[in-house]
Amino acid sequence: MRYVSTRGQAPELGFNDVLLAGLATDGGLYVPAEYPPLPELPLGGYAELAHAVMQPYIGNEIDSTALLAMCREAYGTFRHPATVPLVQIDTDEWIMELFHGPTLAFKDVALQLVGRLFDHVLAQRGERLMIVGATSGDTGSAAIDGVKRCDNVDIVILYPQGRVSDVQRKQMTTVDAPNVHTVAIDGTFDDCQDLVKAMFNDAAFRTELNLSAVNSINWARVMAQVVYYVAAIDALGGRPVCFSVPTGNFGNVLAGWIAGEMGAEVDSLIVGSNTNDILTRFFDSQSMVASGVVPTLSPSMDIQVSSNFERLLFEMNDRDGGATAEQMSQFRSTGRMGVEPDQYARWIAPTFRAASCDDHGTLATMRNVYEATGMLIDPHTAVGVSATRQRKAQGVPVVTLATAHPAKFPDAVERATGVRPTLPEHLADLFSRPERTHPLPNDLAAVQSYVRSVAR
Repeated sequence: MRYVSTRGQAPELGFNDVLLAGLATDGGLYVPAEYPPLPELPLGGYAELAHAVMQPYIGNEIDSTALLAMCREAYGTFRHPATVPLVQIDTDEWIMELFHGPTLAFKDVALQLVGRLFDHVLAQRGERLMIVGATSGDTGSAAIDGVKRCDNVDIVILYPQGRVSDVQRKQMTTVDAPNVHTVAIDGTFDDCQDLVKAMFNDAAFRTELNLSAVNSINWARVMAQVVYYVAAIDALGGRPVCFSVPTGNFGNVLAGWIAGEMGAEVDSLIVGSNTNDILTRFFDSQSMVASGVVPTLSPSMDIQVSSNFERLLFEMNDRDGGATAEQMSQFRSTGRMGVEPDQYARWIAPTFRAASCDDHGTLATMRNVYEATGMLIDPHTAVGVSATRQRKAQGVPVVTLATAHPAKFPDAVERATGVRPTLPEHLADLFSRPERTHPLPNDLAAVQSYVRSVAR
């Protein structure tokens, strides 16, 4: 399998090089040269399914036996025997719990594996790398947990000061490992993401520190997320399934689209947004117009620049990297981007629907689900459930992806339901652990200086 950049100017790479590179040298995102058909699904558990679905993307770059061992080790860290269990909450309505990993967020599904892939490939090559990442809440802690035991990786995570939950912050800043560093940026998540992209676009700095990315600009993240769509469809008997996905950076819902391209029975995809509804407005109007970021009860979705949308845009442009680069440049400079009616009709209308939900609706949905089922859900999952109920079609089963454990957002859950969720036993002492973090201004030179200072 070869990989190409969405902007058309970077060299084609194999899987291992794409894994370590993260962002392409032309500023684009790597995608496979083609999407392989789904293999015959194996007997066994989630690890065996993950191995089968991902092997075509990796080819012979990683030994199949080693990949299976890494999958079993990664998903052995999850606290539920089904890894990503389905729970029915209404007629033709399910929730898929993606939060049973070590940091209680769906990011663990990919990052427990990606950390192991990094260490495996780096050990074979005798190399080290520096991961820099931006987080709106969950990616940071999941990435840190995924690589904190890696011998060949250092990691610096940028997060927006005061714009992540206390649990999310503590999960990052209390990890006592010599290769782990967190930075509180005076700004928004989009500012953090811009700083990371700027570091990657500084060719000399990128080469000096052997930079890599662990957020969903890294293809391996998206690849690993494809698996749970296949798992959900299989669990529901192989019939067509609609998925409702609370969406920020677009990587999670893009993985569902890719599953469909591989031949999985994905009926449709509902994109759920909070008040920061740039994606909902795009799917409704064919025009993407950025506005200011509004803090909400679902902070991981407080985003106006959804990086992974570029991968879908590349497909909409018939894989014309030059056209994609031009559109992304226009969006960056003007905050506006449109697509042609024929592109919308071919790529968007058959598959995607969208809905938004403000904080009032989020609390109401959390309360409704609790009163009807006794289940506590976090605010992000509530946005997904609300989107399901706004846009689902009759007679088609809908799976809403539950992206975080309710205990990551105890204040919002208690406000909605009167019940304060407790952290699982392995995190029960989280608030008594000492924190380590480094506050910095929204300034590229200051951040680069810090990253350089902690590289081993």
